[in-house]
Amino acid sequence: MKNLYLIITSFFLLNNVSIKAQDAAKTSQPWTLETCIDYALKNNIQIKQSELSTELSQINLKQSQFSLLPSLNANASHSYNYGRTIDRFTNQFATQQVLSQNLSLSTDVTLFGGLQTINTIKENTYNYLASKYDVEKMKNDISLNIASAYLQILYSMDAAENARNQMGITNAQVERTKKLVDAGAAAKGTLLDIQAQLASEELNVTNTQNQLDLSYLSLAQFLNLPSATDFSIVKPDLSLGNETLLTATVSQIYNTAVSNLPEMKSADYKVKSAEKAVDVAWGGLSPRLVFSASYGTGYSSASQQLATQPTFQGYQPNGSITSAGDTVLSPAFSSPSYEKIPFSKQYNDNVNKSFGFYLTVPIFNRFQTKTSIDRARIQKINAELNVESTKLQIEKNIQQAYADANAGLKKYNATFKTVDAMQESFKYTEQKFNVGMVNTNDYNDSKNKLIKAQSDLLQSKYEYVFKTKVLDFYQGKPLKF
Repeated sequence: MKNLYLIITSFFLLNNVSIKAQDAAKTSQPWTLETCIDYALKNNIQIKQSELSTELSQINLKQSQFSLLPSLNANASHSYNYGRTIDRFTNQFATQQVLSQNLSLSTDVTLFGGLQTINTIKENTYNYLASKYDVEKMKNDISLNIASAYLQILYSMDAAENARNQMGITNAQVERTKKLVDAGAAAKGTLLDIQAQLASEELNVTNTQNQLDLSYLSLAQFLNLPSATDFSIVKPDLSLGNETLLTATVSQIYNTAVSNLPEMKSADYKVKSAEKAVDVAWGGLSPRLVFSASYGTGYSSASQQLATQPTFQGYQPNGSITSAGDTVLSPAFSSPSYEKIPFSKQYNDNVNKSFGFYLTVPIFNRFQTKTSIDRARIQKINAELNVESTKLQIEKNIQQAYADANAGLKKYNATFKTVDAMQESFKYTEQKFNVGMVNTNDYNDSKNKLIKAQSDLLQSKYEYVFKTKVLDFYQGKPLKF
């Protein structure tokens, strides 16, 4: 038995180690954008909560469908009564302790109620469909956020690499200037200026690395990972080359988005739900016809039956005397005896059955139905306005993304030329600095302009890439690089 316990314990420990090892391996492997999105859609807490809301909507739908079925209730009671009471089975007063039992079955079904049940089913159906599309919208939002965080990491990686490259160039220049100073061919002030530039670039390297770490942390938090340690992503080729903007127009992208985006479908279903809510409210003005039936029986300890019949015991004086003085005789009988009626006999004898149709006509209910109708109408109008608001927001987002992508591409192309020019200018300035034709201020100024141009190029590149991915998303294309 002890060996079996050790074997089972070892199995679970090894299994746990294996699972942790698999998780660690998965985390240590570079993640693609598709992997990040898939993982987030399976593990994001907000999505899980939204899916639970959808389940609740489905339960509400089922409950409204079940409302078409008749109800069936069983009732039972077992009670004691002390003092004067009327026994419901004998309809007589009883003063002793009375034990009563009642058993019954009852059912009722609404035959007509202003079609409120049918309209409620349709209303809940539309609510359920709307909630499903709400989940899809949340998934889309999470996917876009992850794509943005993923691109931020790529941007930070390139920025950190550029900063390190620039620091490497300056560091080499510091070593060269040291040798010149030691040889007496350059002033020490020149070395100090170059070292100050190196210190500034070292700080820039630190800042870009910190930004990269924060970008990794941000994406890890979107994925609900325990930490960003050993977490890395795949770096795709995002070279733009001679890219041109999307051939589709804003109007074409908008028409595609309105037809396919889940938030539009959700808003449309919410309008249909609100319309049915108005019909449900109007049903409150309609008469209601209900069929009801019951079957029951019971027992009472006060119910008795005759046990022995009275017997004739002859004639006996009754205390009266005739006018002639003779004693009046009356027949005499023995007293009868009684016993409680048995359970089985009472349950058989006390059976009662009933059924009936009950019509309720609303005449005045303190304007509750009217206010319900008014509220439903306002909610319907609000749902219709929400559709228009959603369309406007989608159109605004598409126009903004299109304009940003267009501007980003133009900025990238212009900045790309600027970087080429700045690189050539810096090479020329560096050559002149090496032979003493320019001072350190001119050298550092040229280098800083190159660094800024490279930073602007990176920003415009990733702004363009992200906005084009947003436009692809609105056209129903998957988010991938």
